[in-house]
Amino acid sequence: MGELKGIYALWYREVKVFTRERSRVISSIINPLLWFFIIGGGLGASVSFGSINYQTFIYPGILIQTALFSSIFFGVYIVWDKKIDFMKEVLVAPMNRTSIFVGKILGGSTDTLIQIIILLTIGVVFIATGVMSGINFNFFTIFVTIVFLYVTTVGLVSIGLILGSQMESPEGFQLIISFVIFPMFFLSGALFPINNLPSWLAPFILANPVTYAVDGVRGVLIGFSRFSLVYDFLIICIFSIIMILIGTYAFKKMKI
Repeated sequence: MGELKGIYALWYREVKVFTRERSRVISSIINPLLWFFIIGGGLGASVSFGSINYQTFIYPGILIQTALFSSIFFGVYIVWDKKIDFMKEVLVAPMNRTSIFVGKILGGSTDTLIQIIILLTIGVVFIATGVMSGINFNFFTIFVTIVFLYVTTVGLVSIGLILGSQMESPEGFQLIISFVIFPMFFLSGALFPINNLPSWLAPFILANPVTYAVDGVRGVLIGFSRFSLVYDFLIICIFSIIMILIGTYAFKKMKI
């Protein structure tokens, strides 16, 4: 029971911090919308996929982008916690480091899920106003999308926490993280279809776990995918489990 209370306390703290930082909430919504309107609108003027316009095509990718950027950047808070000695206070509490890691994962994943739900709500508004068409929104597809994105987020938050646990400064974390986030995003198929890939590019995209998150969500929402939903979900689950195991080990070896 003590471990569960500790996990809940860490989860509650992260969610409370996120909801109090209004600028963080607003920026997490504005940035994806800029991609949607500027990239989607600009390329959408000359690119389409049959009856699917480009803005509709990249909308699932924008959801994944939010999950990717928010989740991995969450790791910087571990660095700040170490700098302000909050992590020392947590470590002297009667709970093991695995529980601390789980609490952090749940907190970071919930923060990201809140942003995703807001973007899904905005998507419903876009459909109602005619900005976007061809998205299959109903209870089932929204539920599956949220489950898909949450499992993906757990793996991505774990990456951020793994890196954050090994870094000493926020500046160093941000420098390293840029080499992780952008390749994962641009090589995920979020902005282009992954069918008929060039032979030199295909291995990089297919080795990227985010590719399967994009493919799964896109398949659910617009029926445009390369792999089956079960296959995509299986890959994402395996990825998240591996990241959790690595993250648990990294936290046990973390130096304060």
